[in-house]
Order: sequence, then C-alpha cells, then structure tokens
Amino acid sequence: MAQDKKKTVFAREERPKQTASLENATNRLPRSVRDDQPTPSLRAERSEAKQSVETKQSLRMERSEAKQSVETKQSLRMERSEAKQSVDATRTLVPKLRFKEFHGEWERKKLGDISTFSKGKSITKSDIDENGKLECIRYGELYTTYGEIIKEIASKTNLNSDDLILSDFNDVIIPASGETQIDIATASCVMKDGVALGGDLNIIKSKANGVFLSYYLNSKRKIDIARLSQGISVVHLYSSQLKTLNLNLPQDEEQQKIASFLSAVDEKIQQLTKKKALLEQYKKGVMQQLFSGTLRFKDENGEDFPEWEEKRLGELAERNTNKNRENKVNFVLTNSATQGIVSQSDYFDRDIANQNNLTGYYIVELDDFIYNPRISVHAPVGPIKRNKLEQGVMSPLYSVFKFKVENLEYFEYYFETVNWHRYLENVSNMGARHDRMNITNVDFFKMPIPFPCDAERIKIADYLSAIDTKIETVNQQIEKTQDFKKGLLQQLFAS
Repeated sequence: MAQDKKKTVFAREERPKQTASLENATNRLPRSVRDDQPTPSLRAERSEAKQSVETKQSLRMERSEAKQSVETKQSLRMERSEAKQSVDATRTLVPKLRFKEFHGEWERKKLGDISTFSKGKSITKSDIDENGKLECIRYGELYTTYGEIIKEIASKTNLNSDDLILSDFNDVIIPASGETQIDIATASCVMKDGVALGGDLNIIKSKANGVFLSYYLNSKRKIDIARLSQGISVVHLYSSQLKTLNLNLPQDEEQQKIASFLSAVDEKIQQLTKKKALLEQYKKGVMQQLFSGTLRFKDENGEDFPEWEEKRLGELAERNTNKNRENKVNFVLTNSATQGIVSQSDYFDRDIANQNNLTGYYIVELDDFIYNPRISVHAPVGPIKRNKLEQGVMSPLYSVFKFKVENLEYFEYYFETVNWHRYLENVSNMGARHDRMNITNVDFFKMPIPFPCDAERIKIADYLSAIDTKIETVNQQIEKTQDFKKGLLQQLFAS
C-alpha cells in the first residue's frame, strides 16, 4: 500500500513538467497550427480517425448483438431440452390398465438393444403350390391374411429349404416395403419353427415376448414405425431404422400375461368371424336351392304349395324413366356390388357428378330396383340392388325399375343369387367396353323370374331374413369385440 501511495505522488509531481514540455513544443509549431483553426489536412485526418472509431464501435456492437443472438438461441435450445426432459420425466412408465399382481415402472429400451435383425429371401407368387411341402409366408400376406399372431400358415412351396430363410418360434416379422407408411407398420409373431420367410420381410429375433411385441408395435408404436419408413410411391423400412425405435417394456411375466389376454380376445374375434362366414355360406347354399325349386316349403296344413310360374321381368315390374328435368333432386346415388345403393359422395369420398347439371339423371324412388351394368369380381354381370336409402338421382347408364307386386324382399333375395346371371350373359354384347355388360332394355325386361304363390314367396323371404338377422347379430358381436380390443391396446401399454 505504501508503494502505491508513492507512485501516486510521483505521478502528480511529474504532471506539471509534462504540461510545460507540451506547451514548449506547441510554441515551436507554425502559427497556422498553433491557432484554433486546423489545416484541411488535419481536419481530414481527424474525420477519418473519428470514422474509424465509430466503425470499431459499430463492429463491437454487431459482435455483441451476434453473441447475444447465439446465446439466446443456445438458451432457447437449453429451455426446450429441459422442457422435453421435464415432460419425459412426468411420463410415468406405467400403463393405464394393469393386472393387479404387477407393480413398478416399465423399462425404457431401444429395439436394437434387445433384438437382432435379418431379412427373408424371395418367394414369388409362381413359387406357391397348394400341395407344396414347405410352409411359407410372403410379405403381402401380412396385409391380407395375418394378424398379430401367426399359428396357421396359408401358403406352401416346393422350393429347397436350404436356399431359404426359416423362422424360429417367437420371430416377429414386419414388411420391408409397402404402399403407404401406415400400412408398412404391421407386425406379426410367427409361432412356428421352420416356416420359410419371403423377401421384403424384416425378421426380428427378440429377447422380448414376440406376441407382446407384435401387439405393442401395432398399437402404441405404429405411428413411430411409420415415421421411420422412407419413400413416396414405394415405402421402405430398414432394420437400421427399426433399431432406433424406443420401447417401454415390463418384466417377462407381465409381457406374457398381456400377450395371453390379447390372444384370447383375438381368438374370440376369430371364432365369431368363422361363425359369420359359415352362416353366410349356409345362406348362399339355401338361396340356390330355394330359388331353383329343389328345396320347397309346405303350407300351414303341411301340404305342398302350388307349382311355380315363370314370368318375365317386364310382367312383374315397369321401367322408371322419370328424368330430373327441373334439377330439383341433387342427392346422387350409386349402386355398389358389396354395399348396395349408397350415397355417391360417401362411396367415393367426393362428388363425381356435376351438381349443377343433373337434369339427365333418373329420379330413383324408395324401393326402386337398379341394375348397374358394370362388372366386377363381386358382380360378374353387374349388381341389381334395391334402394332402401331415400329418393335420389342416378346416372342414365343404370336401369331403374319398380315392381308392381308385393313382397319385394323375395325379389331382393333372388337378385343375390347367380340364377339370373346366365340369361344376361347369353343376351349381352360386350362391345368395346370390357368392364360393362351391353344389354338392350328389351332383352333386360325379358329376363325370366321364378314366381311362386304369394304365401310361398313370404315363407322364402322370412326364412332368409331370419338368417340375415343371425348374421347381423354375429357381426355386431365382432364389432363390439374389436372395439374392446382397441381399447385394451390403448391402455395395456405404457406410452
């Protein structure tokens, strides 16, 4: 401290000498320089010096602002990261619905931490043989044939097993390519050894329960898998992407419990689906026998009904040619082979017809029948359906007619059979369009229709209607069980 004081005193003592020296030096300068009016050269130098100082200050300010901007961005990133960590921390790794004997949080893992990955080898459609010796799975069947569990194998081949990739029990398979991102996120667990796995299949051999994993991937992780896929017209999914998938997993015992429970629900759905298919098959066979006359009902006294007549469609029904000339009706209908008469905009998810010009369309009334000449797999000569919806309009390409006799259900069921197909095939002219039947109205209304007496027509319709009621009851059970399964999938897995 004493030394600092001495330095200060010394500096104060020296300052007058420095000032005097500076004054002496100034007196020796020329008058123009000593006066308060600087020369142009000095003014320029001072201006440049000032600009240089301002430039440096400006640069320092810009650098300071840039630094602050970087620090702000870094701060925002840190805040976002902390917010994300905070959200993750608040997520409890516990499902909403849980079996009472299990406790504690699930464990976070990546799919790559618990699995190894490989791919199948190509099995073409021509390689499939229904009498083949080796069971096989092709990737397209994951979309059309299988669910989360594969126990029964649909396809076989005679290819050499040594040249193929064979499954191990508990393998999980996911398509490696597909049409859409959401479709490709489809997992199935193979519950058999030695099944040949086709090309374009990702094979996951996991330490986890394969059935549990399939249900989990198809529900809670379906969107995540879809986001991992790449491509536009054809979507691809690679094992390198699947490895990064984040999972939340319980202990093995809880995995098994969840897998078994969901398997039981699926088994119930399969049983109901099989029951529905058998009822539909039975109905189809009964209709063929009833409308061909090989199976007949008795009257209330146990006696035979009168012999059937055969009448032309034109005798029983009249053509509807009522056009929408004033454009008052704008509800456009379409005739679907599988769904019947439906709203065109609902069926196609958009309006096909021009709403401002429907004057050339036929007005279709409730209970009118409509023939659509467009052929399909479900309707090889085109469908004939009854309008049970409401009044609407239809394209003049369709034939619209109304029956003049009662018990429309009888005719509705008759047109579900194939008994009338042969007649249309014989009178049609395919013409230039191979997707439509070309039939004149005259020939169409000459179509032969089997015509029992009123009482027997009612018996036939009532019997088939009772089968339809059973089919609808089973279908409702299927839908309820499927909804129950969806709810389980949302609640049995931790987010």
